[in-house]
Amino acid sequence: MLLTACGLGLGWGIARRLTASAGPRRFDLVVRDVERDGDRCLIVLDRTRQTVADGIYNLWFENGGWAQLSAEVFDRGPARIARPVTSASAGFALAAGDRASWSGIYFASPTDAGLSAREIAVDTAVGSAPAWLLEGESDRSTWAIHVHGLGSTRAGTLRGVRVASDLGYTSLVISYRNEGDGPKLGNGRSSIGFTEVEDAEAAVHYAMQHGAHRIVLFGWSMGAAIALQLVGRARYRGIIVGVVLESPVLDWVTVIKANCVRSGLPAATGILAVPWLTLRPLSRMIGLPTAIPLGDLDWVARAAELAVPTLIIHGTRDDSAPIRVSQTLRDLRPDLVEFEAFKAGHTLSWNSDPERWQSTVTAWLLAHVNADAR
Repeated sequence: MLLTACGLGLGWGIARRLTASAGPRRFDLVVRDVERDGDRCLIVLDRTRQTVADGIYNLWFENGGWAQLSAEVFDRGPARIARPVTSASAGFALAAGDRASWSGIYFASPTDAGLSAREIAVDTAVGSAPAWLLEGESDRSTWAIHVHGLGSTRAGTLRGVRVASDLGYTSLVISYRNEGDGPKLGNGRSSIGFTEVEDAEAAVHYAMQHGAHRIVLFGWSMGAAIALQLVGRARYRGIIVGVVLESPVLDWVTVIKANCVRSGLPAATGILAVPWLTLRPLSRMIGLPTAIPLGDLDWVARAAELAVPTLIIHGTRDDSAPIRVSQTLRDLRPDLVEFEAFKAGHTLSWNSDPERWQSTVTAWLLAHVNADAR
């Protein structure tokens, strides 16, 4: 009886944590020093796996502002490193003692990414969802819809928006329910993509009503789970012509297990959360509006239903959405799925090597989307 109660309680806690409403950013890094080297500014930070990672990243500060960091890493003794600042938000002054958050979200806004966008609203069944619209310069009939992941923001997808814009596509960068920018529904909990897909579908309709004849979906992490549900709907055959997935969630049970391991729990404890998500009486008890049929979000099991060319980019150091699931989908559907591995963590492939990421996605789009349009 006691073991059963403990198991139920642990499963409840895991399911609650997974579906928690968007919370504030954690500012768990401290700027130890700010160095000046001629015109360059370097930030000294504690040495961690994040702060020494290959690539370019952003620091978001508790007292406002952000600073983009270069790929250079300089030793400052056994416990600290320094990284040069390549750009910072206007008027922001760096100082020792500032608290910051390490992030792969490199651009704060379309303007910061060198893009011209206007704010629009997509009407969804649960309210108005803000979005950025970036009109294509050479191909207004091909649209890219960019869907961010759980706990991220629209700004996170700007890393991929630049590729679509360079190809002349019109881009729609969307929000959805209960992610911070989009409509708040009920108690604000996430349905891990199952109901959020309705808001992404409203974005597809918006694109079609405004001239889109062909749509490419960019899905980041949970955004991939949202995008693939749209691909699986027969009414969009011939409209959705390609999917680009970064660090995709293709099987939630595997992802839940991996995140239990990240939290110091045995992987098997993740199974305890499944009834709380999938059974209606239990899902109501954790605050969800509906039960979540996890089988419908398992794209390894549904591999035969995949119907459009798909590019998967995944980091070998991803400890949140295991890369082996992406590799399995590629092996099951080599006719449609191409796969590229990066030496990177979750959703950080672009950061680890922006030039390779952009060239990989560009070449794939030219071969599988633009070629078919001729």
